[in-house]
Amino acid sequence: MSVRDQLNAKSIPFWGVHAAAVVGPFVLGWSWSGLGLAVALYFVRMFAITAGNHRYFSHQTYRMGRGMQFLMALLGTTSVQKGVLWWAAHHRAHHKYSDEPEDLHSVRQRGFWWAHVGWILSLKNDETDWKRIPDLAKFPELVWLNRWHHVVVAAYAALMFAVGGWWGFVWGFCVSTVLLWHGTFTINSLAHVFGSRRYETTDDSRNNWFLALITMGEGWHNNHHHYQRATSQGFFWWEVDCTYYVLKLLAAVRLVSDLHPPPDHVLEGVRDRLSHAQAGG
Repeated sequence: MSVRDQLNAKSIPFWGVHAAAVVGPFVLGWSWSGLGLAVALYFVRMFAITAGNHRYFSHQTYRMGRGMQFLMALLGTTSVQKGVLWWAAHHRAHHKYSDEPEDLHSVRQRGFWWAHVGWILSLKNDETDWKRIPDLAKFPELVWLNRWHHVVVAAYAALMFAVGGWWGFVWGFCVSTVLLWHGTFTINSLAHVFGSRRYETTDDSRNNWFLALITMGEGWHNNHHHYQRATSQGFFWWEVDCTYYVLKLLAAVRLVSDLHPPPDHVLEGVRDRLSHAQAGG
């Protein structure tokens, strides 16, 4: 895809929010409380992406009722990454073709810029691939959210302005959203380049503890590509997965259910290798 394809009219809001996130704090003056608001909303919406868009809508690794499903989709839509059905359909395509020529955002195939941000700006990828999500397309409320995602985003931005004026808009919407975009995008770009490989997968997925911290567990990417059915992506206790911890709490109060840990056959080979190494064998 050419640079012209990525710098289209639909990308203007994307770059406009970036500009506001950079210029706004200089105009308004630095604010530690503003930064705190931006980071707090970053993690709230990151959870919606990781627990909702990814582990639920894309992979169905746990269950929730229809009302909770709608609320999760609504919160995920505020992440400003198009509709949750668009997100899930494209993510399923990524797993089917991971790091092959048909992959939507492969560093191996098209380089860092495309994998990080170019693919989501391309008009080629603007439409929802409905044939990949028949299980989700049967819910009219999700189809509506997917079609009118920009209305939800506008309402969220307006709410930030109503609550805090320009300070709320700049920090709660612009700065927080830019951080959220690039935090999420690192999994497409950096998690296929930097880190360790526990499992021999057909793609370049890697485990990266730093990316796991900033994305609430998504950085255990090689684990995930090896076994996509698991709700937890940190397979062992030392692999911090904050999304899974929150989901465990939600399961305790029965808002979600049927969480899937990685099965023993996925873990046993790793345990055997660790025991062998500790024995000095």
